[in-house]
Amino acid sequence: MSKSFIEQVHYIRIPVRDLEQSAQWYKDVLGLQLLTITEDPFAILKINEGPFLITLVPTEDDTFAHFTIDNKPAFSIGFTSPELSKFHQHLIDNQVKVEDIKEDNGHAFFHFYDPNGNKLQVHW
Repeated sequence: MSKSFIEQVHYIRIPVRDLEQSAQWYKDVLGLQLLTITEDPFAILKINEGPFLITLVPTEDDTFAHFTIDNKPAFSIGFTSPELSKFHQHLIDNQVKVEDIKEDNGHAFFHFYDPNGNKLQVHW
């Protein structure tokens, strides 16, 4: 196949325990735009002006949007931020569980956790 039938990623679903609280956290702490909370219920958030959406899905199950390698959590969702250090401090100021900023071949990144324990990464 020379060209994929897939044009782009439209959204990623993230499991959460408390939909309202999580939607508010993603809006207030990460600065995402809350588009709607549907009757299903799902919370749909937008990242800036791009077409990409994050959908928060309520669940009572003990599940996460990350996976494990050698029984350690490994992120599956990575964000970018041109103001990595400021964002890192912003998360700390908002009592978010944040790991230290690391560098790898000129690439800086850190991991953080949402209130539901989902491990996420941001890099620049």
